[in-house]
Amino acid sequence: MPKRILEGVVVSDKGDKTVVVKVERTLLHPVLKKTVRLSKKYHAHDEANALKVGDLARIVECAPKSKLKRWEVLSPASAS
Repeated sequence: MPKRILEGVVVSDKGDKTVVVKVERTLLHPVLKKTVRLSKKYHAHDEANALKVGDLARIVECAPKSKLKRWEVLSPASAS
């Protein structure tokens, strides 16, 4: 099974080797037929501490690295 890749904006880089990435998705409301934006935050492992708040980040699933981190940042060159 392939690993999921998500794209979002870094909202926090305060943790050491950790960034919090906010991923937004849109869906059509089943009754109102209106577009609704949903967002979710993911803690991701950033080995090089390369990303800063506001950067666009691509994250990929991985084995658990800590209590909250189950994602890791793809290479920073592709994240900018």
